[in-house]
Amino acid sequence: MNIPRVVEIKRIIEESDSVKTFIFNWKIQDEKPGQFMMVWNFFDEKPMSISLIDPINDEIGISIKKVGEFTESVHSLNVGDEIGLRGPYGNGFEIKGNNILVIGGGIGMAPLMALVDEAKGLGIKVDVICAALSENELLFRDRIKESGASILTCTDDGSHGFCGFPTELANQILKESSYDMIATCGPEIMMKGVFDLVDHYKIPAQFSLERYMKCAMGLCGQCCVDNTGWRVCVEGPVFTTDEVRLITEFAKYRRDASGIKQQL
Repeated sequence: MNIPRVVEIKRIIEESDSVKTFIFNWKIQDEKPGQFMMVWNFFDEKPMSISLIDPINDEIGISIKKVGEFTESVHSLNVGDEIGLRGPYGNGFEIKGNNILVIGGGIGMAPLMALVDEAKGLGIKVDVICAALSENELLFRDRIKESGASILTCTDDGSHGFCGFPTELANQILKESSYDMIATCGPEIMMKGVFDLVDHYKIPAQFSLERYMKCAMGLCGQCCVDNTGWRVCVEGPVFTTDEVRLITEFAKYRRDASGIKQQL
């Protein structure tokens, strides 16, 4: 688990102009939605969320947004090329109840897509709010529909679906519908809005956080959060509402590779 395994890219799906999903043969054991893999391009290593877990075909998928040198190098790869993976790591989502609402923003939909697949496989009712800046950045729309989940899209510019923030749409839904659980991942400012909503409506929720990671094994302390000291790579990346309440930096700041605070 802690040694990179070199795997061949089996398929590549272009999800949007900036996001690709890379699929590999992988013996599925105890991988869970919400966990992540460390991806090694033979020069550097970065954490990426698992967006596909297929125990029938023994496949795993990771969805990567092109944002810098590392992700650009991975995006340049083709089917048949090799890359290193180690993992899975972290604390994933735990499905609770028979009716859940999923709220994802941008690439935050990646771990949530794996959750939707698992929940629908268990016969659970799932509603999804899929949000992005514009229509061409909305992720997994067809896959969500194929899973049997209900999808509502939300764009900042109004190019598709609801025009506005996903928390505004979620608030409208929660005024009329009840859920056993809410799961969310996306920009932390967005998740702060979700936190406020679930706190108001008293709905159990789980939040997938992102922090700078180096080892992914809880040794280096790079991804520790104030003031609990929890390591996002071990105790997270998925936290409950009550746990998020104790993380004083949530939606305020995070630390860069040097440990310096960066305001959100």
